[in-house]
Amino acid sequence: MRAIPEAPGILSAAEVLATARSIADVQRGDGMIPWFPGGHCDPWNHIEAAMALTACGMDDEADAAYRWLAATQLPDGSWFNYYLGAGVKDPRLDTNVCAYVATGAWHRYMSTGELAGLEALWPTVEAAIEFVLRYQRIDGSVHWSLDPAGYLEGYALLTGSSSIYHSLRCAIAIAEQLGRERPDWEIAAVRLCQALAHDPDAFAPKHEFAMDWYYPILSGALTGSKAAAHIDAGWQTFVLDGAGVRCVSTGDWVTAAETAECVLALDAIGDSVRAEQLLRWVQQLRNDDGSYWTGMVFPDEATYPPLERSTYTAGAMILAVDAVSRTTPASGIFRGDGLPGHLDLTEPAPGAPVEPAFPFRAQPS
Repeated sequence: MRAIPEAPGILSAAEVLATARSIADVQRGDGMIPWFPGGHCDPWNHIEAAMALTACGMDDEADAAYRWLAATQLPDGSWFNYYLGAGVKDPRLDTNVCAYVATGAWHRYMSTGELAGLEALWPTVEAAIEFVLRYQRIDGSVHWSLDPAGYLEGYALLTGSSSIYHSLRCAIAIAEQLGRERPDWEIAAVRLCQALAHDPDAFAPKHEFAMDWYYPILSGALTGSKAAAHIDAGWQTFVLDGAGVRCVSTGDWVTAAETAECVLALDAIGDSVRAEQLLRWVQQLRNDDGSYWTGMVFPDEATYPPLERSTYTAGAMILAVDAVSRTTPASGIFRGDGLPGHLDLTEPAPGAPVEPAFPFRAQPS
């Protein structure tokens, strides 16, 4: 039995387990994890919740979530954007949503050490990554989606491409672990990282969103002193003192999931003081049953969306606690533990082909 993550003085193991149970209570019998009872499900947040279940040792529930994912994957390797209990709510195909299965599969393997489970998920992961990389642009970024009519959106999103980069690193680690190396994925990852680290004009301007601030760090595209300076530059804009991270810079609406993800980004660069500070502040959005309000508007402390408690928020919170406490074997997945490294992040010469500077191999965790 694996240890349950806890953050002493912030959240006990019993409280974290209650949060995991609040996710399982919403999970449907077929394995799908909606945002809330009777609500829709999107594969990205479904996986985030499944990872949290794994982190708390709820393997049966997590595996049911992955089985649902494999069963609903479309023939081209994608998933629709939003599902309901019966049918599809939004048929858009979002590349970032589709890529995240690789992160979930690698997290499950790191947590359990079960190679057979990784083998079982490989066809799902391979098909998903192949789908995503069809839409990598010449500048290395990735088109964000195909609209419901099947037309390709003409631009890339910084947050989405950042998340794809992390998922691609996980996919490469999976391929290597299974002896199925994919050098084409390695080159795609280097090209994507170059765009994230050096080419802000490759992405649609969404500068008001907090995710565009911390996601290049959470994904591992920005590291070291450059990452620390980037966090410092946006801190006053996106952090509401005593509350957490604003979803958008234009208002005092703090969202618990964005705050938890920012904790992960801070942990990734070793900023443990501010990571724990944010984690402590955001507990005011916690409910007695372990669930979390999706967001809260200050200073009125009004929940927004009104009275919404979301499973993906609970999932992000558990992953943040695991990261800062370093409890489970997968606690370092967003620090890059066990993931491919040795990227050449120097500025490429204009027009020069981008190729890996070193063999793209997993670093020991």
